[in-house]
Amino acid sequence: MPARLIINADDFGLTPGINRAIAELHTAGVLTSATLMATGPAFEDAVAIAQAIPTLGVGCHLVLTDGIPVSDPADLPTLCPNGHTLRPSLLHFIRDLVLHRIAPEEIKREALAQFQKMERAGIRPTHFDTHKHTHLFPAVAAQLRSILCVSEFVALRNPFEPNFARNATGAPLKRRLQIALLDRFRHAYNRATHSVSTTDGTIGISATGSLNSDTLRDTLAALPESGTFELLCHPGYNDADLDAITTRLRTHRETEYHALLSQIPQLQAQPNPPHLIHYGEL
Repeated sequence: MPARLIINADDFGLTPGINRAIAELHTAGVLTSATLMATGPAFEDAVAIAQAIPTLGVGCHLVLTDGIPVSDPADLPTLCPNGHTLRPSLLHFIRDLVLHRIAPEEIKREALAQFQKMERAGIRPTHFDTHKHTHLFPAVAAQLRSILCVSEFVALRNPFEPNFARNATGAPLKRRLQIALLDRFRHAYNRATHSVSTTDGTIGISATGSLNSDTLRDTLAALPESGTFELLCHPGYNDADLDAITTRLRTHRETEYHALLSQIPQLQAQPNPPHLIHYGEL
C-alpha cells in the first residue's frame, strides 16, 4: 500500500486572498485539506468556499493566542488576562501554561466554542490543529482529546516532524534548535492523546517561512513508501487584506502557492506516488 499524504493549508478564513488561493489549489488537485480559523476576519467567505467545494477537507484551526476568542472574554479570565483578547505572544502563552496560570477548563471551553461555531455554519470539521502548534503541549492536547473522544470521526494533527523531513529541508540552525527543544514534549503529548486518530507525523514544520519549490521537492523526495503524513503549508496572496493582518508570512505565501503547483504534479507522476487524502479519510 503506498503512503498517504494530506496536503493541508493553515489560516483558512484569515483573508479572502488566502481563501481564494486554497480554493484554486484544491481545484488544481494539489491541496486536499485546510484548517479554518473560527475567529478569522474572512470566516464567512471561507465557509462559502468550503460549501461550494465539498471535496475539500476542512478542519478547525484552534486559536488560543494572538487573536480573539469566540467565547465571551469574561468567561475566560486566564486565557484573556486583559479582559478582551487572547495573549498576543506565544512565549507568554507558553510561560503561563507551564506555570499553571491558564485554567484547563477554559482551554476546553474555547476549543469547543470554535468547533461549534464551524458546525453552526454548516461545516463538519475533519480534525483539529492549532495556531502556532500550541496543542503540542500536553495541557492543551489533553483538553482536545476530551472533545475528540465524543466527536465521531474527528482527528488531531500530529505536531511533531519526522527526522526525514527535518533533514531534507536544510532549515536554519535556530529553527532546528527550536524544534528539537519542543520535541522534548513528545512523550508527554503521546500519553495525553492516546487512542486519538492522527498521522505518522507532519512535514513542512521546519520549512515554515522557507518552503519553496526546492525545499518542497527535497522533502517530498524523502517521503517513505508507506505511512500517513501531513504536509503543512501556508499558501495565499500577498494583498491589501494581508497587509492589515499581523503575520510573519507575507510574500512567502505566494512562494508556497507556486511551489505546490509545480511540485505536487511531479510527485504524482512518479511511480507508486502517495495517495492524496484529507483527514476525514483517515
